[in-house]
Amino acid sequence: MSPGRRPGTPRLLRALNDRAALELLLAHGPLTRAQLGEFTGLSKVTASQLVERLEQRGLVTHVGSQAGGRGPNALLYALVADSAYVVGVDVGPTRVQAAAADITGKIVGQVAMSTHDSDDPVGVVHTAVTRALGSAPLSRLKRVVLGTPGLVDPATGDLSFAWDLPHWHQGLLGALREDLGVPVVFENDVNLAAVAESRQGAAVGVDDFVLIWVDRGVGMASMINGRLHRGVTGAAGEIGYLPVPGGELPTGASPREQGSFQKVMGAEAVALVTDSDEMARRLALGVAGACVVLDPSLVVLAGSVAREGGQDLAERVEREVHALAPIIRPKVVLAEVDTDPVLNGALLTAVDAAREELFES
Repeated sequence: MSPGRRPGTPRLLRALNDRAALELLLAHGPLTRAQLGEFTGLSKVTASQLVERLEQRGLVTHVGSQAGGRGPNALLYALVADSAYVVGVDVGPTRVQAAAADITGKIVGQVAMSTHDSDDPVGVVHTAVTRALGSAPLSRLKRVVLGTPGLVDPATGDLSFAWDLPHWHQGLLGALREDLGVPVVFENDVNLAAVAESRQGAAVGVDDFVLIWVDRGVGMASMINGRLHRGVTGAAGEIGYLPVPGGELPTGASPREQGSFQKVMGAEAVALVTDSDEMARRLALGVAGACVVLDPSLVVLAGSVAREGGQDLAERVEREVHALAPIIRPKVVLAEVDTDPVLNGALLTAVDAAREELFES
């Protein structure tokens, strides 16, 4: 047997069967023991043993019955939705949004809070998390995912630089984990918007795409073979620093100094642009710069500036990109997840991780 491979022990096989059953219940809703056996290819006896194990673990419960043939009605079983909870958090410079979801992904609570009155990020997150959970017990909270502007160090998972969040600093990750007593994860906010778009929006089923975020700040997330690309320092996608024609180059004195592309495409700059062709030309500089490196099939435009420009802006940018770099021909579209994309991406990421942990335990 090759190193690293585990033999097909009864324990391992039971774990694989349990996970398959949980995923079936998640996808199809309540099922009978016979249906679980049919879907998994297990015998009636083995399927019954499986259900009993999952009931003992508190993951499955009897929720009704289904009329069958001549015999008694078959019991229906479903996933226990409140067996675990997660919280997603969208952190901005002036407010924090948090939403709690059960293991099925159903949102059970949501809250928005101003951050003007506090310089204690641990306290702010703790309050947001507990308020979003509401009556759900904190003991069943399995994961918290926070989306923040700035850089997350892929090696440590900690913040290395947070835009517009002066009190959010290195070491905060450990403090939050200690305070909440559960796994806490930081993720770049634009990356989370791309996660939401890949699962619920214009990029569903697309393995290679980039999302360009055009709002008060500009940023990019890239999906390569269905996985987020973060870079060595977490700076992949910080296209605000991309040198472009018409944008004054920074002196390099501080990472807080605006980059060239940010100066021509940030919200303050584009507020002065009244010509739609000029807007598309500016945006196409950043899009083309990303596309000639990554060669994606799809570019998704997100953020308030992109929404305001609408489909007309997407079409103009696509034409400009093709003119600037005729060797590539990505499709340019508007984001479809219009409501709280960062928060949605955080919840999706948290639910995936919690299911993985719960189903594998």
